Amino acid sequence: MAEIRFDLPDGQQVSLTVTTLLNGGYAGRSQDDVAAHVAELAELGVPAPTTTPCLYPVAPYLATQTDQVPVQHGRTSGEAEWALVIAGPDERDVLLTVACDHTDRELEVHGVAWSKQAGPDVLGRRAWRLVDVADRIDEITLTAWAGDTEIQRGTLAELLPPAFWLDLLRERGLLTPGTVLLSGTIPMHAGVDQFADSWRVELGDPATGDTITCAYQVTRMPDPIG
Repeated sequence: MAEIRFDLPDGQQVSLTVTTLLNGGYAGRSQDDVAAHVAELAELGVPAPTTTPCLYPVAPYLATQTDQVPVQHGRTSGEAEWALVIAGPDERDVLLTVACDHTDRELEVHGVAWSKQAGPDVLGRRAWRLVDVADRIDEITLTAWAGDTEIQRGTLAELLPPAFWLDLLRERGLLTPGTVLLSGTIPMHAGVDQFADSWRVELGDPATGDTITCAYQVTRMPDPIG
């Protein structure tokens, strides 16, 4: 199982072993935004979902805080997301951090769940306690860059709120220490090239000026034999 560690604004450090890793999908509050994301994926040959939002369980070892993501080919890319981290049994143990869901776009046309399993979920190394930002959650910004190009920018108001997912986790008996859930993403800017050799995603809190970032290089593995 993956072990991850977060630094909190109060100087505390929290460590946990990931036991359940979940990727939200098609999770925009606005159906127009959801339709835009479906259209983006349709351009890559990905069939539309039968219901929204979606929730894809993936292997817990895919949760990582790496700065290097090895890939097999040139058609993989990330997505700007936030993540809920259930670090303990109490309300103050629910953490909010930044995340980038790196996805194999070639495999995605055969199955979104398969493509999620083929790449890591890269998490930030810092986090906020959700209770400390809950009153201004919609104001928090989410921005992503593919290489040097800004590819996504929005606020958490565009996505289903953490409270929605916490209720769902509770209903399914998954609101337990070790669960990590990624939010799904916001639309990409029109006309941008999402395939790049590096990715960076940032959560920003306008009220405090604080930011949480995850960033990594994309490296090609050697060509296979056979």
